[in-house]
Amino acid sequence: MTTVVIRGTKAQKYTGFTCIGHAGYAKPGRPDILCASISILVINTVNSLEELAGEALRISTNEETGFIQCEMESHLQEKSVFLMDAMVFGLQQLANTYGKKYLTVKFEEV
Repeated sequence: MTTVVIRGTKAQKYTGFTCIGHAGYAKPGRPDILCASISILVINTVNSLEELAGEALRISTNEETGFIQCEMESHLQEKSVFLMDAMVFGLQQLANTYGKKYLTVKFEEV
């Protein structure tokens, strides 16, 4: 199962997120389309925040465990908040479609 924890302040300001685990949706010998979808959403958001929006991020990864941690070094610009909102929306849609057995999206106030 993949768990994504979105961190933010009481004022709904994003401060970071962590994604860990492999979805485990695929049948043996088949590609895991859910895990790939989660990875695309998360990695594209990180890349877009850095390259398109110019945000300063601290990133940690481990491919084997499916671990990606992203910490924002300062308050996000409006366009960056939109990118994060889009990632969260996409992840929630995947969780609703495939079920919490494979993907859970949580929110943590910091």
